Amino acid sequence: MHLLNSRTGLAAFAVAAAVGVTACGSSSPSTNTTASTPATTPMVSTSQFTNSFSAMSSLTSLASAGKGKIAAILPDTTSSTRYVEFDEPDLTKAMTDAGLPSSDIIVQNGQGSDSTFLTDAKADITNGATVLLIDPEDSGTGLQVENYAKAHGVQVINYDRLVLGGPADYYVSFNNVLVGTLIGQGFVSCVKQWNIKHPNVIMMKGAATDNNATLFAEGYDAVLKSYFSSGAYTDVANTVGTWMPPVAQTEFEAAYTAHPSANSAVIPNDENGTPIITYLKSHGVKPNTFPTTGQDATLVGLQNVLTGYQCGTVYKAVYKEAQAAVALALYLRAGKTPPSSLLNGTTTDPTNKDSVPSVLLTPVWVTPSNMVDTIVKDNFVPTSQLCAGSVAADCTKYGITP
Repeated sequence: MHLLNSRTGLAAFAVAAAVGVTACGSSSPSTNTTASTPATTPMVSTSQFTNSFSAMSSLTSLASAGKGKIAAILPDTTSSTRYVEFDEPDLTKAMTDAGLPSSDIIVQNGQGSDSTFLTDAKADITNGATVLLIDPEDSGTGLQVENYAKAHGVQVINYDRLVLGGPADYYVSFNNVLVGTLIGQGFVSCVKQWNIKHPNVIMMKGAATDNNATLFAEGYDAVLKSYFSSGAYTDVANTVGTWMPPVAQTEFEAAYTAHPSANSAVIPNDENGTPIITYLKSHGVKPNTFPTTGQDATLVGLQNVLTGYQCGTVYKAVYKEAQAAVALALYLRAGKTPPSSLLNGTTTDPTNKDSVPSVLLTPVWVTPSNMVDTIVKDNFVPTSQLCAGSVAADCTKYGITP
């Protein structure tokens, strides 16, 4: 399943050059002069990134001017399906559509191994990478990569998550505190809509080693704090945290067994939620009775939303993130200063307090009521897959046509 339709968004640019020819003669001195207008650096903004990828074609002059490979290293294939289904092909397409030759494109996956991630990064630099896009699961691994890259004159962009304490040049991601805020707000709205009289909540988190997990929790904890302190909700359990779905299920089952009054759960992503929802179904839980949350808008997550087992999911249009990261990499590779229309913010590294220039994109909370205008409109998940089997009736209910 993959996106790629829709349209719009080109950053306009012009290249003008006047070429003068110097003439030589034995009897008449030359009066010709040479004049030239330097090529204009193309401009692009985050608002131009659509799932047509058309904005990337405005950056071909950057691709021509730059030297070296752009190497992207993704974290794994298990914590979220997005890395295989979206990030990998979207990064590749963004580079290709910008005119980068295939010989200068590297997109890899660390397969959940810190040693593989570091080995890939070193090999990429040896093979001529001048810009790295890295998304390590663990900041310690990311720090090793960044220090090695800096020692070899290679620039680094933190992709999707910030490496803590490192010398990263730039950061591209969604506003991750806002992701958590949307999860919290979506949960509150769902509790009311599903008429849960007194929520007894199991609070779950992502991996403790992942700064994004910390930011997500910061967002939803801030939303729910007043509900817990007032007694409107009860926080019955807090799990350790993981991005491994089987581990998340084990953590949930332990909490649910210890607290049988639990009737809701704040879950940080769709992948962790999927086996938990399967477990709840096996224990007779009916639709619209046990609020859960998620993010990443996975196929199964969206189906759980439609069928009433998940309140909603945070939709992060990966095609925007991939294009933003590649655009930034192209400026760096060409030795150009990225425009403020692309770098739209800064992020403070909580470890070294550095202010990291950032591209921060806006996530969207998706429920059945706005799925047509978001997921379906972007063809993020084809409706033929979304509405397959028993979900067809729910799609019809919410105006989604397969």
